Amino acid sequence: MRHVQVAVIGGGPAGLAAALKAKEAGAESVLILERDKKPGGILQQCIHNGFGLHYFGQELTGPEYAQRFVDRLEGTGIELKCDSMVLEVTQERRITAVSAADGLMEIQADAVVLAMGCRERTRGALLIPGDRPAGVFTAGCAQRLVNMEACLPGRRVVILGSGDIGLIMARRMVWEGAQVLMVCELMPYSSGLNRNIVQCLQDNDIPLYFNTTVTNIHGRERVEGVTVAQVDPATRKPIPETARYVECDTLLLSVGLIPENELTQTTGALMDRVTNGAQVDELRQTTAPGIFACGNVLHVHDLVDNVSREAEIAGEAAARFALGQVKNGKTRAVTVSGGVRYAVPQRVNEDCEKLELYYRVGSAYKPAVVRVYAGETLVKQQRKQIMTPGEMEKISVQLEPGLSDIRVHVEQA
Repeated sequence: MRHVQVAVIGGGPAGLAAALKAKEAGAESVLILERDKKPGGILQQCIHNGFGLHYFGQELTGPEYAQRFVDRLEGTGIELKCDSMVLEVTQERRITAVSAADGLMEIQADAVVLAMGCRERTRGALLIPGDRPAGVFTAGCAQRLVNMEACLPGRRVVILGSGDIGLIMARRMVWEGAQVLMVCELMPYSSGLNRNIVQCLQDNDIPLYFNTTVTNIHGRERVEGVTVAQVDPATRKPIPETARYVECDTLLLSVGLIPENELTQTTGALMDRVTNGAQVDELRQTTAPGIFACGNVLHVHDLVDNVSREAEIAGEAAARFALGQVKNGKTRAVTVSGGVRYAVPQRVNEDCEKLELYYRVGSAYKPAVVRVYAGETLVKQQRKQIMTPGEMEKISVQLEPGLSDIRVHVEQA
């Protein structure tokens, strides 16, 4: 059994930022466990630019952004173990992990930061009819094949879903010589950032069809084509008379991300059914004392800059907990109403005075009014010209001491 003050699970952008902040906050022993062969997480394959504008004040590619944090590890005394798979985290913060170099490891941590990121939703979750031919990929898998393995997965491509990775891969496939026939989106709005719609689709003349989905995949050995159809806006069910056949050899799926919370569940922490992540307070502490969560394992982010800032909150709080500086007291709930799907954190400590709330809306608003209440008292009101489900919003509020529940409300202006 080995002892560390702060153990960070995941060496992506969240894990790296959390570990650095924990060390800066006074933790003497900080350990990062990463299952890949090198740190950086998903950023390793994101070779496009657009990262770091908020955090570093300049535009970087994904690998450049990750490398800045990796470089900062040198000389800090933070231990990074790659190629190490964590099997279990208990409520008592006991970690079981395995690696080729160290075999089976048992680690007792004073505080644990969960930063495992998320995975993509696959075809199996969509129940699309058809055989199982080659040529059906998640957008992230195709991104790794193209950007890291130098392998083009297909020549005539249809993309289902307008998530950010799907939009970026639409552009990448065109740049690599493939033909992207269309991007189909089930909803009447895109789930990606507006800047990606402009830069990736419009600048490359790639058509985007809303209220449209893939209803069948044709081909036995290799994808030969797909059937696409419009859906009823109310029921989201395909309209049979609108179905048409599109000849293609590749289908990319960009239909959502699922936080990797199998380890979170072994801690016994309460989960949020909307975010699929843990319920946390403003310090990003879960309901399991001493276990913190940040980044995409907590809720899916659009910008890695926000991931890094949230990870720093969790890393600093984990170090303070390990040093005995965090006392768990009474909390007040954070609830949502109107057009808000969820808000993070889900609860707030009674002594919290300044709170940053991250939230998403369930549909597009042009314009919108955001109101934050403490009990029945209006704490803050803000007007937004446009709000879409594809972009996470943030609002900062000042709170009075007490136990009045916090509520975030959005409605059409």
